[in-house]
Amino acid sequence: MNICIIIPAHNEEAFIERCLKSLVSQTYQAAQIIVVNDNSTDQTPILIDEFAKKHSYIQAVHATSSEAHEPGSKIINAFYKGYNLINANYDIVCKFDADLIFPKNYLSELKKAFSTNPKLGMFAGFCYIQTDHKNWEIENLTNKEHIRGPLKAYRNLCFQQIGGLQSEMGWDTVDELLARYYGWETKTTETLIVKHLKPTGKLYSSTLAQRFGVALYKMEYGIVLSFIGLLKLGYLKKETSFFVNGITSYIKAALHTKPEKMVNAKQGKFIRNYRWKMIFRKINLTSNNS
Repeated sequence: MNICIIIPAHNEEAFIERCLKSLVSQTYQAAQIIVVNDNSTDQTPILIDEFAKKHSYIQAVHATSSEAHEPGSKIINAFYKGYNLINANYDIVCKFDADLIFPKNYLSELKKAFSTNPKLGMFAGFCYIQTDHKNWEIENLTNKEHIRGPLKAYRNLCFQQIGGLQSEMGWDTVDELLARYYGWETKTTETLIVKHLKPTGKLYSSTLAQRFGVALYKMEYGIVLSFIGLLKLGYLKKETSFFVNGITSYIKAALHTKPEKMVNAKQGKFIRNYRWKMIFRKINLTSNNS
């Protein structure tokens, strides 16, 4: 099974070495690792080039873009600069972040999961972050069924069917929802602990909440689901302003700017029904355990 890994990297000199060391030490080796230096101004390009010289299956790509560290289009544009250079027929394509340390059996378990279940479209382990007490705990920003943006792995056919990755904020949510829309299964496993060295959103700008609110509109969540989602994320992030800014941006998009949607009406209906199904399932589980 050919696994191709693409890693967008913008000013990741503090993390990229540890990430690549963990990938070259895997018990099952990737067929190709493409690291895209996305307009870095630090030592990132030098470190990437050193790994590429030592390992024939690692390729360094140097690209120019904006200097801002933003979610959405910048990351996906960098991803595709690597994706367009894949030189082998791949079975699995992975979009990994540059600030991750993978356990040695990560790719072998990934291979096993896809090999044993032909309906599996996406797969991932869990991101763990280090606490102030130096312990590693789950980065608890979403439900455990959701495959986090830093850890995406797609079966080729699933990737093609969902139309690849959208160059938008929310790409790492809509991809999974569209995979389910087309009948694919997705899976996460707590047994694969991936160390996330830089907590999500730490370097993103103050406009993250506004972007997220607009993304929910583009994904056809509707006002009620968007309200719930933003409230939950604001609570987890311990930022009341996140909820306020996010829901304000959603309302502005719905009533005034009306940006182009990321899904069609039929897909949007599926997404809303699926989200409500998951909410009611969680409520039932909570009530049964109380």
